[in-house]
Amino acid sequence: MLKFLKGIFLTSLLLSGATTGFAEKLGLGRAALPEEIAAWDWDISPDGTGLPVGAGDAIEGEELFAEQCAVCHGDFAEGMGRWPKLAGGFDTLDDDDPVKTVGSYWPHLSTAIDYVKRSMPFGNAGSLSNDEVYAIVAYILYSNDLIDDDFVLSNETMFEVDLPNADGFIFDDRQETEYAVWSGGEPCMRDCKDDVKITMRARVVDVTPEDASSKASEASQVSVAPSKPEETGEQEEAPVVLASFDADLAAKGSKVFKKCQSCHQVGEGAKNRTGPTLNGIVGAPAGAIEKFNYSKALKKAAEGGLIWGEEELAGFLEKPKSYIKGTKMSFSGLKSEEDIAAVIEYLKTFEK
Repeated sequence: MLKFLKGIFLTSLLLSGATTGFAEKLGLGRAALPEEIAAWDWDISPDGTGLPVGAGDAIEGEELFAEQCAVCHGDFAEGMGRWPKLAGGFDTLDDDDPVKTVGSYWPHLSTAIDYVKRSMPFGNAGSLSNDEVYAIVAYILYSNDLIDDDFVLSNETMFEVDLPNADGFIFDDRQETEYAVWSGGEPCMRDCKDDVKITMRARVVDVTPEDASSKASEASQVSVAPSKPEETGEQEEAPVVLASFDADLAAKGSKVFKKCQSCHQVGEGAKNRTGPTLNGIVGAPAGAIEKFNYSKALKKAAEGGLIWGEEELAGFLEKPKSYIKGTKMSFSGLKSEEDIAAVIEYLKTFEK
């Protein structure tokens, strides 16, 4: 990306006759002044060269993100429509359709700071102050569970943040090791092969709209845990809906849960992501999912005996940050009581 942006900048200088040689040859423009070049030369390198002076934390960044970024990237960086996700994607880089975020893919934090400062927000690029840039990047890091919400990101603390995929890239040495092998001699320009065959096809191209009817069908397929069989020795062939369970409400909850699924997984094969898996959450003790790094506030609530009953879940889902102050969950909450009840009913369908 940086090479691309540099290329645009240098091309603009050449086309405008900014160098003395081109200006004299073409009779266009003049040589750019040092201060004019400096105004455009925003490069921020992994070693910290070019870092703007400023600071911000995720608490400030959350509000800025909601104002400047959420329309495309969602309230908690989960992505909206075809706009990219900025959080999650852990352990997906070997999948057919990897989710590439700052937390899962990017190797250098300097690239994120550079890109936000240079190109965001969409349609008003370069309008953010240095402090706002750091605060927004801090919120993105927080959404990826890479920093605490009170960590102050700045030009001085940037190197304290380690991105998980920092060692996942190799130096591009193809110019020295490969170019000479296949670029020797005159290139073939016509009739280079007897025939051309398609040997591979893209397996994942994430541009196909989902069919509305299939989405509705998927939402309505809610698995209900069967009740304990009667003492007859006969095995029940079909799931039995418990009297306290509302299948229609659970089906509605499966749709509402789409607001949660960028951070939480349920069902067979569910894994911890930005948030823990939620299988068996209804009626379970808080903070009980293994290998998930809960916030200090949630751990304290768990030590105090918090059980996720329906009433407790409803209070948390309405306003997470008010219910457990200091929670890492950045979602602002569900506005509708019916939506809250529906999500809880939906979660009942998933056993631990």
